Amino acid sequence: MSHAVITGASAGIGAALARSFHQAGYRVTLVARRREALDALATSLGRDTHVIEADLTTAGTDWLGEAEAALGPIDVLVNNAGVQVIGPTATIDLARAELSLHLNLTVPLRLTREVLPGMLARGRGHIVNIASMAALAPTPGMTWYNAGKAGLAGASEALRGELKGTGVEVLTVYPGIIDDTDMGAQGKEQYGGDDVWVPKMQPTGTAEELAQRVLRATEAGHARLIWPTMNALARHLPAPTRWLMDAFAPRPRP
Repeated sequence: MSHAVITGASAGIGAALARSFHQAGYRVTLVARRREALDALATSLGRDTHVIEADLTTAGTDWLGEAEAALGPIDVLVNNAGVQVIGPTATIDLARAELSLHLNLTVPLRLTREVLPGMLARGRGHIVNIASMAALAPTPGMTWYNAGKAGLAGASEALRGELKGTGVEVLTVYPGIIDDTDMGAQGKEQYGGDDVWVPKMQPTGTAEELAQRVLRATEAGHARLIWPTMNALARHLPAPTRWLMDAFAPRPRP
């Protein structure tokens, strides 16, 4: 039985990923700040779960040893924890913005650095990085979020090439708008909510649907997952995508 570590597992995409991997027969370590939510999720999943309460902006990487002691070597690391900071770049709270860049970019790179030697020694493993469509179609008003997710996506795509032939696979995930998460709802509201016609035109999905696709893509050893699928046009047509974003994307509320 393989062991999957999922960061940001207390709600939204992270919780959906935990359910999907556990239902597929994985032992799962759930990592997040909210202990009560983690315990509730672990109880609902049942056996072969381990909870680690940690604020990843300050926790370092020592907790990985606890996870391995509880459920064995880490076969899958899902770097899902992240935060979205939206607002005019000239007035954004700098401390909050810099903390988001740390969590969205530095933390997953550090965790990857820690688990990678063991995976390489065993000749198998999966790194799953939850980036964002913001890495392919940077959105006005998300300067720091765009930077963090684009950095993570770039590192993730390059790492896959670096590890070719080692038995360690890297999957880069580019979610679009996920309607049934707090982050998705709050982000939409900061751009004007349902009164803004541009978000209405964009394809959306649910956390559970995304999680099932991530599981399948991980097990198949795919390089990347762009979902909803229509968003793949942004990767193949970067110039028109940039023009559309500049011309029609809404600006955040002050």
